[in-house]
Amino acid sequence: MSVSEQPQGSVKSAGRALEIVEFLAEAAESQSFPQLVAALELPRSSTHGLLKTLVSAGWVELDPATKRYSLGLKAWQIGQRYDGHRLLLESGPALMRALTDQTGETVQMARLDGVENVYIAITPSPHQMRLASNVGMRLHAHATGIGKALLSTLSDEDALHRLRQVALPRLTDKTLTEPTEIMSVVARGRDLGYFVDDEEFIDGCRCVAMPLTWPDETGVAAALSITMPTSRTDERWPHSMVEPLRRTVLQLREGMHLVGVARS
Repeated sequence: MSVSEQPQGSVKSAGRALEIVEFLAEAAESQSFPQLVAALELPRSSTHGLLKTLVSAGWVELDPATKRYSLGLKAWQIGQRYDGHRLLLESGPALMRALTDQTGETVQMARLDGVENVYIAITPSPHQMRLASNVGMRLHAHATGIGKALLSTLSDEDALHRLRQVALPRLTDKTLTEPTEIMSVVARGRDLGYFVDDEEFIDGCRCVAMPLTWPDETGVAAALSITMPTSRTDERWPHSMVEPLRRTVLQLREGMHLVGVARS
């Protein structure tokens, strides 16, 4: 969220500081002061003060030799204390690896943040051709199977409100960007018990997904998916992946002492 999009009543300087931390967290390399100012469109005068404060607090590190900024140790320390999806990760990775061994494809677990999937666990396919993804990556929920599964855990009113608050990019010829059309697909997925991405996010890539937890159960909306290149799917897709995925979701929910797999 840019500073110009901050909610009414928010503190602008705090928003700018968070923008800097988030930008450095996602940057592939350390950043110079001019790069930060240009990328975030921040005023030079106040950015000096914000960076000094962030460096002093440990959120940002400054290399005195290169004068470049990177994410600080404080961010890692705080991240280690976050416990929001501990239950999901206690038994999740082992069962996800078993599902990858069974299907030969990449298995991903994600949480919902606004209208984006945030990936919290991934077991990659052993094949050389596979989706390039990593933990912490954020993708558009409206264009992914796991994203639609996550949207299905919300009320229709909440999901529609979220979708209407942002510009939804068209990523391929198959991407839906009209909120009411997206919610129609979400409703159909609820009836079927699974959701798909049929080359809606990336040409040549397909995904089958199911909800794993609902906000009222654990405070977290989470989902699980199997992703593969279109070239490795056959005429039985997506049904060939539905049952293995459903069994894993059930095992995960049982491990978390939750009842049932899907809801109407």
